[in-house]
Amino acid sequence: MSLINTYREWLLTHQEQLLETYHHLHSIAEISWEEKITTQYLCNRVEELGIPFSTFSDHTGLVATWSGEQEGPIIGIRADIDALWQNVDGQWKANHSCGHDAHSTMVLYAIKLLKEEGFRPKGTIKIIFQPAEETGKGAKALIEKGVLDDINYLIGIHVRPVQELYVRQASAAIYHGATMVLKGKVKGLQAHAARPHLGINVLDSIAAIIQAVNSIKLDPTISSSAKVTMVQTEGKNMNIIPDEAVFGLDLRAESNEAMDELANKVKRAIIAAANINGAEVELDTMAKTVAAVPNRLMETIVAEAIVEVLGKDGLAQPLVTPGGEDFHLYAVSKSSLQATMVGLGADLTPGLHHPNMTFDLSALQDGVEILARSLKKLFEQASK
Repeated sequence: MSLINTYREWLLTHQEQLLETYHHLHSIAEISWEEKITTQYLCNRVEELGIPFSTFSDHTGLVATWSGEQEGPIIGIRADIDALWQNVDGQWKANHSCGHDAHSTMVLYAIKLLKEEGFRPKGTIKIIFQPAEETGKGAKALIEKGVLDDINYLIGIHVRPVQELYVRQASAAIYHGATMVLKGKVKGLQAHAARPHLGINVLDSIAAIIQAVNSIKLDPTISSSAKVTMVQTEGKNMNIIPDEAVFGLDLRAESNEAMDELANKVKRAIIAAANINGAEVELDTMAKTVAAVPNRLMETIVAEAIVEVLGKDGLAQPLVTPGGEDFHLYAVSKSSLQATMVGLGADLTPGLHHPNMTFDLSALQDGVEILARSLKKLFEQASK
């Protein structure tokens, strides 16, 4: 029996267990930095596999280390574990609408498959269950803890919306863009609405800021966008000139260089626009993710695994998306790291981050096979 047929036979036998794991992770959804129950559940499952692991004293998540009997490369496999806080059918709750429950399930079962089928890594597999991806700060926290220091190769996976891929399709890379979320506070001066000349109306400042941000231009051949997404004031009386407002901005760019240029222009424009009527403005960066760095070696190896699992027709070109993913900070932080993120077709609708997101659960088996086969191929590549 071929290796892929062996994998599929294993998955067929474990199909019900795989789905139970996914549904359980979905049911215990927790927002960023609060994934305590999720972390403990994954610790228990990794312990069942006989793989040593460690957790963190100051935040959630875990890293497991599966070492072979001989020295070799250290290959990392990463899944994000946090959920979003959303209004789902009238109830505010933690909700896995970005597929992180699926990612954790697939990574866990890729390791379980390899271990139970007798695979012995010629080196080490480092299994990373990362918290707080949605904040853009989870990867940074693990990097600061030294998790990345000894890793040579790194692979991740993300379910994709139906607008990008159908079920039984996968891409060897996702080229996420760079993202940045800014929060601003404008301070003016209160006055009676009958005497506006005695005050500084922060809503006038906000209007000028919106116009200034919308007027920013970058190279049109490189995708980018900047927009004000939230404005709030504390005032409840309609006959008072408001003296304070908070606003939010979402910035996106295809490349890290374009993001640097865009962010600089946005910050200068905001300060200049707010100062037109004498208001003061403060800006804070709330979240930031870097753009993907293509890695041809990893894409070639993963593409071979995808073809073996899904056939030639199942291999899609690398995806270019304006969404952000903090996975890419790993490669940007360590230039020698070989890394890529698999894009997995799952007939996902209506879209990522939609409160009622759903997908074809049969894609979980595809993801497990692709990840397991990719890990094996990476060790083969390293031994050449």
